[in-house]
Amino acid sequence: MNIRETAELWEEQYLSPYASLSRNTRGRDREEEPCDIRPAYQRDRDRILHSKSFRRLKHKTQVFLAPEGDHYRTRLTHTLEVAQIARTISRALRLNEDLTEAIALGHDLGHTPFGHSGERVLNEICQDGFAHYRQSVRVVEVLEKDGMGLNLTWEVRDGILNHRTSGHPSTLEGAVVRFSDKIAYINHDIDDAIRARILKEEELPGEYTDALGCSVRERLNTLIHDIIKTSMGQPKIAMSPGMEEAMQGLRAWMFAHVYTNPVAKAEDGRVAKLITELYDYYYIHLKELPAEYRRLMENGEKRERVVCDYIAGMSDIYAIDRFEELFVPKAWKV
Repeated sequence: MNIRETAELWEEQYLSPYASLSRNTRGRDREEEPCDIRPAYQRDRDRILHSKSFRRLKHKTQVFLAPEGDHYRTRLTHTLEVAQIARTISRALRLNEDLTEAIALGHDLGHTPFGHSGERVLNEICQDGFAHYRQSVRVVEVLEKDGMGLNLTWEVRDGILNHRTSGHPSTLEGAVVRFSDKIAYINHDIDDAIRARILKEEELPGEYTDALGCSVRERLNTLIHDIIKTSMGQPKIAMSPGMEEAMQGLRAWMFAHVYTNPVAKAEDGRVAKLITELYDYYYIHLKELPAEYRRLMENGEKRERVVCDYIAGMSDIYAIDRFEELFVPKAWKV
């Protein structure tokens, strides 16, 4: 018996009867020889962590566009925070931590530069529309490794696709990530908004803080404990009704007071201009796309989709650099 098989046996003996066992995966699109050390979901987690799209998350906006300061969240720090919350819940419920972490690390790989502002622009200008959760799946299935994709298991891809609020993950591990994503971004976005002096802790509605807590730390602790307590020994992941109502209420309040706040969104108009100009330019100048994107078109992919892929994969910094290179006049030198 090799190390992987020993780990799979441990899962069968220790994990919850509702956990997703590695040896029971529905598999990959392309069959592969199993690793002798790592179970399938651990292997997926490693592939995501080593991918180029994961590394680019460090220079992609979470909420605040191009913030000045070292402590504002980026898409990468958000992803790591989601993974940590999700692992805490999964470990307590004896679910498959490898599967949970793989989904969490991959859930935002398809996010655009400039966060949801960039996503909205691409959705408007791309003929087939754009949604970051679908693009995250496209990244791992098609775009990574020069068009080969990461060939992840079905369960990981399902969890990535269904992490959105309206999603319905097929595994409990996917459901844990879906909740953890909301818990992370609501509370950490509050922390960033306080840092940006958009709001003060005492301005949060008492009807929500009375239930959830009066600090980021208290709210995280309350919500994580509630999910664990409510879901323990159950074939589903859930919050108690009152707690979920308070969290959703706070989320709605954040949309009204932070996510659409003029300070946080002061650069939205420029973002729309930048992404639209880049899209229009590369739609015409296809030969200037990197070789791996041109190969996608040679293999039958639509021009609109491939140009969208290229722009969505850009970091904030790279998108700004490309725009300046293409559209900002340069000083003439002898």
